[in-house]
Amino acid sequence: MQIRVSVNGTEYVRDVEPRLLLVHLLRDDLGLTGTHWGCDTSNCGACAVWLDEQPVKACTVLAVMAEGHRVRTIESLESRSGLDQVQRSFIACHGLQCGFCTPGMLMTARWLLDHNPSPTEADVREAIVGQTCRCTGYENIVRSVLHAAEAEAGRFPERGQEPGIVQVPL
Repeated sequence: MQIRVSVNGTEYVRDVEPRLLLVHLLRDDLGLTGTHWGCDTSNCGACAVWLDEQPVKACTVLAVMAEGHRVRTIESLESRSGLDQVQRSFIACHGLQCGFCTPGMLMTARWLLDHNPSPTEADVREAIVGQTCRCTGYENIVRSVLHAAEAEAGRFPERGQEPGIVQVPL
């Protein structure tokens, strides 16, 4: 089947098998390997992407279901001006360990903050309930999302100057 899909603002037309999962289209066909494929059962959430501004698990969506829709992946978070605040906060607050769940956590966190700029700890925990982290126990992940909310609310003096961020020249 031929599909047309917008991924991170770029239009793609692809011939795909009807049974192809969105996660495989993204990783194998488009080379966007930031979206992790973890369990293939929709349990872990490492493959979370946005489909028309809603988080979905890409291992539960067929590529043909994305026909005519907009997909946003982890690769879209970084811009010309640098890392997204959520990414910077995960670094500052040690919200990642092995990094496997991180793309799904970041996409879910970004969605939450776009829809609720002042979440409570309970809001964050509810938003990430579909994500499995095997390393951190979630404390630093929750702290990272709350840190990002504080930073975006302007509670830090200057972008990139949040407590705990080490500036490393490239």
